[in-house]
Amino acid sequence: METKELEKSFQALNIPKTHATVGISNLIASNKQFRSLFVNRRLPNAGFSDVQIQNLLFLFSILDTNNKTMATGGDGDGEESRWCGVGEREGRVYSSLVAQRHFGLSHGMGRSGDITEPQPKAAGSSALVKLTLLLALDAIRRGSGLNAKGPAASGILLPLCTGMSMSLLLSSLKSSEGSDSNKTIVLWSRIDQKSCFKAISSAGLECVVVPTTIQGDEVVTDVQAMEQALAQYGDKVLAVITTTSCFAPRVPDSVDEIAKLCAKTNVHHVINNAYGLQCPKTCKLINRACVVGRVDAIVCSTDKNFLVPVGGAIILSPHKKVTALVGKVYAGRASSSPIVDLFITLLSMGLNGYTRLLKERQTMLETFPNRLQAVADKHGERILSCPANTISFGMTLDGLARSKRDDESEADYLASVAKEISSFGAMLFSRCVSGTRVVPRGEVKIMGGHDFVGFGSSTANFGHAYMTAACAIGVSTQELDEFFVRLDKTLTEFHTKKNKASAK
Repeated sequence: METKELEKSFQALNIPKTHATVGISNLIASNKQFRSLFVNRRLPNAGFSDVQIQNLLFLFSILDTNNKTMATGGDGDGEESRWCGVGEREGRVYSSLVAQRHFGLSHGMGRSGDITEPQPKAAGSSALVKLTLLLALDAIRRGSGLNAKGPAASGILLPLCTGMSMSLLLSSLKSSEGSDSNKTIVLWSRIDQKSCFKAISSAGLECVVVPTTIQGDEVVTDVQAMEQALAQYGDKVLAVITTTSCFAPRVPDSVDEIAKLCAKTNVHHVINNAYGLQCPKTCKLINRACVVGRVDAIVCSTDKNFLVPVGGAIILSPHKKVTALVGKVYAGRASSSPIVDLFITLLSMGLNGYTRLLKERQTMLETFPNRLQAVADKHGERILSCPANTISFGMTLDGLARSKRDDESEADYLASVAKEISSFGAMLFSRCVSGTRVVPRGEVKIMGGHDFVGFGSSTANFGHAYMTAACAIGVSTQELDEFFVRLDKTLTEFHTKKNKASAK
């Protein structure tokens, strides 16, 4: 409706002109912001209000056929729906609560042949998904610092967790090689995290675990071992997976060096960057890898980087054909719920809000290691020196282990002490501390027929029991203050119980 028509409508309702002017000016300003969003397709500097975001979501929703507007019937006697759906999937939702939760956007995203294709019945949902991708890429380029002509040149949003997105990506790379290809092996620089290992198996591929090496406290990429594995398996290697977001003492892989090897051997290179978008150091490393060598795709989590519920991921690539192929491999339509969550969050943050969160993390990062060291010093421990990892921090727990008895074998001793040290993690959790990881020495975990000795530390020979804690995006100063107090109290209590048990 034009401004003049709105003014007349207000006058007809006896609304004073001065009052109407205020309301109409608000509407015009909001519409200008919406128009700017579609024209510029960039994240606004200032975030939108909740009312504006809801208004925009319902505008998208009205464009979908399941939200049936009413039209005058042919005989003029009443109203009837403008659409009559006779398919098996018409976006029908029984519960009004469910419909409200999804803002009426029930058609999802994509078509059976391609998750990125517009859905004929859902012009609004399709536009929302496309716009969300553009906003996310803009946030990643201008906020996180990944280059628009490098790793963030293209992307695809998936309503899947990081592991399943990795599996889908590997399946797409496998299909790109042709049905007669013998490339069935994925070389994986060891990282003790189950989902990536399972992603490789889910894609119908064989995982070859390439061992890491230790430098000081840091568990790092064994570039020489990777080069040897590439030479050993030769033409059977489909891809190499490296990791840039990991728990201490593991540090980001040398993705730039691996990128050179992949370029030299013509092998796909995938980077698992689950929560690395919040780290400037990691983003610079990925930018460099794309310049000096080969990087096919970077997989990132939406919940870990943008503070939305679990269930979404974004795959980035320097090459549009890679992300396009992923869309074609996805079977069927998909839920757009995780993408709607991301759309709402990005608009609510705005670029200023996102960069503020990144800066707040950097500020807390300045004191986090020293505060952890203070607790460690008090209890005879030390923090692990892993300067290449600026998200996860480790602290030794060697003092929690009892002494080895003379009649006890090394294996029995390690197994017994592992249970005792692991109980410290349970104590922390019972005191409402979540997210820490307690890793005893020498624990063995079997996955897919592989024995992971020293599971948790990503190497077989790490010399310490330890715990980790993360200084991640969204953590508050109040949470950190309380964490260090509770960590200190729990260590004191553990040692008290240990001393009483020894005295008996």
